[in-house]
Amino acid sequence: MSLNRIRVDLHNHTTLCNHAEGTMEEYVKKAIQEGIDIFGFSEHAPMDFDPKYRMNIGEKSFYENEVKNLKEKYKNDIEILLAYEVDFMQDNKLMMDEILNAKVDYLIGSVHFIQEKNSELWGFDNPEFIGKYKEKNIDEIWVDYFDAIEQLAKSNYFDIVGHFDLIKVFKYLPKKDIRLIAKNALKAIKKSNMVLEINAAGLRKPIKEPYPSKELLEVVYELDIPITFSSDAHSVEQIGFMYDDVTSFAKKIGFTKCTYFRKRDKQVVTF
Repeated sequence: MSLNRIRVDLHNHTTLCNHAEGTMEEYVKKAIQEGIDIFGFSEHAPMDFDPKYRMNIGEKSFYENEVKNLKEKYKNDIEILLAYEVDFMQDNKLMMDEILNAKVDYLIGSVHFIQEKNSELWGFDNPEFIGKYKEKNIDEIWVDYFDAIEQLAKSNYFDIVGHFDLIKVFKYLPKKDIRLIAKNALKAIKKSNMVLEINAAGLRKPIKEPYPSKELLEVVYELDIPITFSSDAHSVEQIGFMYDDVTSFAKKIGFTKCTYFRKRDKQVVTF
């Protein structure tokens, strides 16, 4: 591990989520090849909702043991961390205590669903349901999304906020200033001492930019909210995706350090 330039990639998936490709060992080998020093597996956590896109609770032991085995096997080449990406749900009963209390290095909290007034949940980043963007006021959609992010931060369940402005994925952008819409959510993240990831997956999506945007990342910097880096990989080829571009993006804003976790404890390194 280089003392001068630590490469961190904390948000990566496996075939257990039912929409990824490649073995876990292939991911690790690719991470080593890409010069990643600290690599986290963060599978989509089991939940009694939307099982098509997540791990089954019956696979929890297999997943955790596989990560630990790879951690030991490659300990001289890379540091491997165990985590889950948990869908924050406004109905807390949908999130599993077995996951929220799991012995992991960190938990990523993400919002993939917006609760509508009729109590239905809308998977806004799923292309299957993209039509709803044209049915509603775009500013209201963004406000509802960041209200959910604010609740996520106030829940104190998680260590990292996943893809902060995911709502922009299909380029349906608000008329109102994005920084004003996200203001309360960012304040809640700061108060909760959470870390915000710079996620490269947006560069693979229609929006063609990282999560969060430059405008929002500037506010993150002003608020002194710590950051980390993520590929959000769902295939071997996506490990370390555009890593140099994303870290350069952060440096231009003013960031010089990033955060990772060991057993829920923050570790800060220069990137």
